Amino acid sequence: MLLERFYDDDLAQASYLIGCQATGEAIVVDARRDLGGYLDLARAHGMRIVAVTETHIHADYLSGTRELAAATGATVYVSGEGGEDWQYGFDAERLLDGDAITIGNIEVRARHTPGHTPEHLSFLVTDGAFSADPGYMLSGDFVFAGDLGRPDLLDEAAGGVDTRFEGARRLFASLREVFLTLPDHVQVYPGHGSGSACGKALGALPATTVGYERLNAWWAPYLREDDEEGFIAELLDGQPDAHAYFARMKRQNKEGPRVLGPLAPVPELTNEEIGESLRKEEIVFVDTRPHTDVHGGTVAGALNIPGPAKAASFGAWAYDPEDESRPLVLLTPDGDTAQVVRDHLLRVGIDHVAGYTTTMDGLPVTVPPVIAPEDLEGFGAALVLDVRNKTEHSEGHIPGSRQLSAGRVLWHLDALPADGPIVSYCQSGARNSVAASALRRAGYDVVELDGNYAGWTQWRQSQGAVADVAG
Repeated sequence: MLLERFYDDDLAQASYLIGCQATGEAIVVDARRDLGGYLDLARAHGMRIVAVTETHIHADYLSGTRELAAATGATVYVSGEGGEDWQYGFDAERLLDGDAITIGNIEVRARHTPGHTPEHLSFLVTDGAFSADPGYMLSGDFVFAGDLGRPDLLDEAAGGVDTRFEGARRLFASLREVFLTLPDHVQVYPGHGSGSACGKALGALPATTVGYERLNAWWAPYLREDDEEGFIAELLDGQPDAHAYFARMKRQNKEGPRVLGPLAPVPELTNEEIGESLRKEEIVFVDTRPHTDVHGGTVAGALNIPGPAKAASFGAWAYDPEDESRPLVLLTPDGDTAQVVRDHLLRVGIDHVAGYTTTMDGLPVTVPPVIAPEDLEGFGAALVLDVRNKTEHSEGHIPGSRQLSAGRVLWHLDALPADGPIVSYCQSGARNSVAASALRRAGYDVVELDGNYAGWTQWRQSQGAVADVAG
């Protein structure tokens, strides 16, 4: 049996290819939309991808299940659990608890593990050439290394009202009735790692075991003591901010993401073409350099989406493809980087990249406004905006600032003053630059705090003061 993990550091998301070497058949679980890695691996091992499936309706990235099926002719399998409100809106084979997909000598058996979402499936994998019993579990957003999938995203991203409590109870039951009934040796491969917003304390390990989690996970004592209420309280406390684009991902993944088919390379454009398109307001210019470079000068009206490492995350914060019809033009060092940035953007449903350039020569350039920490008090800002997460804000913030995380601010413009300058900050600058550039494009007067919260704290300490904390 071949089991290969594909990990996206940008979104902290894992997908898997499982193949039977005897028959040359393979299945992919929780695919992303840029398919090259799966196709290359299958080709290298002489395998055909004959099935694709996913653990649940994802919120943090746009599923590549339909895209991969269209490219390979594979059969699509999705969850049929969760009730009427959680059925997929496209044609696929429906899996119920206990159903199995057979790939050569390998059995991939679905287990209904609700809690993170009502329809959630985990997959028990049995290598029939080696054993009659499952040795592996693809746990999706059910069990992570050291943590569990958060049950509050339906409230945060899908318009639910207090569904988090029922989700937490169902998660408790899934642990008791499915996970803890498995032998300790079963290896667990989760759908996310450290850095994902789908849980609050995910470990960085690529895998764990049932036995290790049974002994060491934070939730294990609550299960041993059958303390459901204590479990719920601990699980729901301190969950990170859910990014606003999660709502779009939920809806599009449920309906079925559109299939793109083979894509041509991102073309290089001349700056004469770009300049004319900018004058006609036909494109959105994206500066993919670090914020420190952007602060030296960037194209007027540009979004700052540093890339390629976090282009999907930052892109989904700054650009809503359902609200913005103009395609993107990227400033990147070369064509290869433009291609990688485009692939990252595809993962969050930003599909229209018209081209790239490697220089700003001849384009209208401006310097984003900044303010020094020592000038903040007398500046007369209409709002000091903290775009860090709420947990960071609660641990310490600039007095009088309002918290609205960078991944939510563009969708909550009603929380911002209509007039007067806004001074924004994050911890060290990257998130702030993304959010500030998006707000400027939306028409707001935004000045970035030089050095951000870290710089402000150092300045306060240099004045003999102690950084303010919440309260």
